Amino acid sequence: MIYRHIPVMLSEIIEYLNCRPGKCYVDCTVGGAGHSSAILERIKPDGMLVGIDQDADAIQNAVQVFKPDISNVRLIHDNYVNLPNILSQLNICSVDGIVADLGLSFNQLENSGRGFSFLKTEPLDMRMDASCGITAADIVNNETEESLERIFKSYGEERWARKIARRIVALRAVQRIQTSSGLAEIVCDAIPKRSMYKRKKHPATKVFMALRIAVNNELEVLESFIASAVDYLTPGGRICFLSFHSLEDRIVKRQFKKLEGKCTCPPDFPKCVCDKKQIVKILTRKVIRPTEEEVNANSMARSACLRVAEKVEPSVV
Repeated sequence: MIYRHIPVMLSEIIEYLNCRPGKCYVDCTVGGAGHSSAILERIKPDGMLVGIDQDADAIQNAVQVFKPDISNVRLIHDNYVNLPNILSQLNICSVDGIVADLGLSFNQLENSGRGFSFLKTEPLDMRMDASCGITAADIVNNETEESLERIFKSYGEERWARKIARRIVALRAVQRIQTSSGLAEIVCDAIPKRSMYKRKKHPATKVFMALRIAVNNELEVLESFIASAVDYLTPGGRICFLSFHSLEDRIVKRQFKKLEGKCTCPPDFPKCVCDKKQIVKILTRKVIRPTEEEVNANSMARSACLRVAEKVEPSVV
């Protein structure tokens, strides 16, 4: 199977990572190996790339992509939240850069057969790692109406969350909801027609995104990952997050500010008592967005947000 994916904001990420020969970098979400391949080219011949992905298809594809340089690569089928354990098992104490692309790959939408796309008729799965965890069908068919409403509203920011949840509960009492196209049709029927006409995206977009986030615990994983990942950066090492959802971007922004450790004492205090310490320097005060040319060439890049931080030298802390 050919794994199709176009890396988003490739040149910006490579520039911010400041890749150098002989250094060690981690791609937490290998996907189609686009970012990884560009990193590897800049750290050869003696550098090390650690590629992580919880999607087995992505790892299998990366094995083929990196076959000529496999001695410089360590590929791990796992969730990036387990980075501390992964690096420990590889006997790696620190790394010079980390990147995480939090979006779906084109392959997952088009070829995975796991129901990520509302335009296809596939089993309602949505697990990044198809070997474990609950599926989207489990959530849709078993959660209460109140729980479904919360998921759609909190994770998808869906205005019509209550009506959609009510419609799902009513229909699943008659027949189990099992396919992506079946769920998409239910969502479209639940949303008032006057609202659908005003939407620029497919009416099921937010519900599918919310379910994917819930199935894979994406926000909780991201929240707990950032601080632990920064611990493994060498001074001057950089961490890049490419997000496609306002909730993800908000988490990255908030965590970066927390790690920046700016004093929060009132200005009239003669001495700092909050004891905050700077761990990173934020390199992207304003979020970096893709160029118009990139969006025209790859519509999947349109909502991308890039934020980057650099680990400060110990003397600064």
